[in-house]
Amino acid sequence: MKKRLKKRYMFLGLFVLLIFVMLMASVLGAASISVMDSFKIILSHIPFIGNKIDLTEIPDGHVTIISNIRLPRILLSFLVGYGLSVVGTAFQGMLKNPMADPFIIGTSSGAALGAAIAILLKLNTAFLGIGFVAIFAFTGALMATFLVYNLARIKTKVPVTTLLLAGIATGQFFTAIMSFIMVISSKDITSIVFWTMGSFASRGWTHVQIAFFPIILGSIVLFIFAKDLNLLLMGEESAENMGVEVEKTKKIILITSAFITAFAVSVSGIIGFVGLIIPHITRMIVSPDHRILMPASGFLGGIFLIIVDTFARTIIAPTEVPVGIITALAGGPFFIYLLRTTKKIL
Repeated sequence: MKKRLKKRYMFLGLFVLLIFVMLMASVLGAASISVMDSFKIILSHIPFIGNKIDLTEIPDGHVTIISNIRLPRILLSFLVGYGLSVVGTAFQGMLKNPMADPFIIGTSSGAALGAAIAILLKLNTAFLGIGFVAIFAFTGALMATFLVYNLARIKTKVPVTTLLLAGIATGQFFTAIMSFIMVISSKDITSIVFWTMGSFASRGWTHVQIAFFPIILGSIVLFIFAKDLNLLLMGEESAENMGVEVEKTKKIILITSAFITAFAVSVSGIIGFVGLIIPHITRMIVSPDHRILMPASGFLGGIFLIIVDTFARTIIAPTEVPVGIITALAGGPFFIYLLRTTKKIL
């Protein structure tokens, strides 16, 4: 009973923190908008409640800034942070590797190559409201995952060691091709490099719609396998003896994680370290039980990325710092700490 109450209070606390961070992020910026006005504008977008909110006394410019610029950006940064953190948690559990993150199987390299090809071909148009750069990035991410899976597969099994090695090899190969594209097309280097650093600049409701259902539905699928991930931590043989279909579980987690990561990367570019550091920080705060750890990591990752994105767009405004730079600056020291801790355990 106490554990259930503690769990409920923890998630309630995370939800309250999320609302507070979203509200603060919507207020901060070049345009001076009061907290109360921002709160009213955000409430106006909530179904059933929105029609009852009076916005007549708020300037139209402020409504436009919150509704069309800041709010979709905040929601998108939450979704991406949420998705990457959930996938990072699942990978660390499945691979039993504390260094695992959503990009360990070459997904980011595939996405970067896809985006670089789209930029090289000058595909600046959109299809059904989705930019071709995002479409190519999504396709590249899935192709990389498919290639890694088939390289790692031995008959019907996918050993963890071969999966990691295949991911590293594929990632390096795709990165080399992208580097070659940058050499032969020096005019596009800035665009490619900026995309690979990750950013939520110029993102709107269309991007939120693209990412919302795949990330939420994908995370639900991963939650279903949370108990199996707990058993996998004890070893594949032990898990199999307890009724877990190990290879089937690994395949579903791998495919679902690839889809979540591909959609996240396609709308934001490559934002590293979120899927690595957030699961570890959450594990230190809450239980290592994946049934609690996974959703808590998702919430904390989303909150973290909202804070980072707000910092990125305000620190040297009007110039924006790519979000990936700040997450790398935060994640680098943590990665070193993690490496030293792991070395002591060994």
